[in-house]
Amino acid sequence: TLGTQTDYRDGETQTDPFSPDYVVPGGSVPELLTLATLTWGRGLPAGLAEVEMIERAREKRAWEATLPAMDNASQIAKRRKMMDEMERKEWAFREQEIEKLQEVRLEVLKKLLQRREENQDKLDAKRLDDHWQNYQKAKEEKMKKIQHDCALMLRKLIAKRKNVMGKLERRDIIKEYTDFASQTYAPLTRIGYFPDNHSERYVVENFYLNTFAGLCELEASLPDSVTQVKIKAPKPKCTITETGFIKRSARLEVELAQVHQ
Repeated sequence: TLGTQTDYRDGETQTDPFSPDYVVPGGSVPELLTLATLTWGRGLPAGLAEVEMIERAREKRAWEATLPAMDNASQIAKRRKMMDEMERKEWAFREQEIEKLQEVRLEVLKKLLQRREENQDKLDAKRLDDHWQNYQKAKEEKMKKIQHDCALMLRKLIAKRKNVMGKLERRDIIKEYTDFASQTYAPLTRIGYFPDNHSERYVVENFYLNTFAGLCELEASLPDSVTQVKIKAPKPKCTITETGFIKRSARLEVELAQVHQ
């Protein structure tokens, strides 16, 4: 019912298979020694190529057992002929192995070349896209400059057409202030006036006004006369003099009240 969590995986703790030492009796050649060159990760576990190698070794041992003895000249010639045939077979097999290896290398080389071409195509496409973006940006900037120059020349022509004779005119202040579309009320940006430039610097940002803690601190620092207002009743105005006459200001207020009613 309990589980454990280790710091390592089972694959990290797995070691290579153990190969114990061995002793070969004298006069015996065990078949297992043909696999002595194979190790774990390099031929083991055995695949199709290793099985074919084992079968060829068995066939060669069987062929060596069928070789005639070297007791007379005829047997020696027959033995030499059989060995020449076996040597030709081995050379043919070796050529086939070399051809297979070259085909595998050729396939790998083809894949590498194809991958390099794909990478080069991607790089060329990216480079062309960058060039296109730069040309588009330069084109837009050139069009903006042409439009700006066109507007400037049109304004110059309009101003020149207004004053064909080239006479100097005095400034008409009354006309400027009566026309709400003039430079006085609506100045243009192209003459150097920027109404919305750096407008954020006029925004008031205060800790005591924008935060609740600042408001509490500001309220605590104020005197009681600010938070606790005491209203005094106004005293009535004295409209009668010491001698008993009504003042002129009082008579005027009464007359104004009557006129208002």
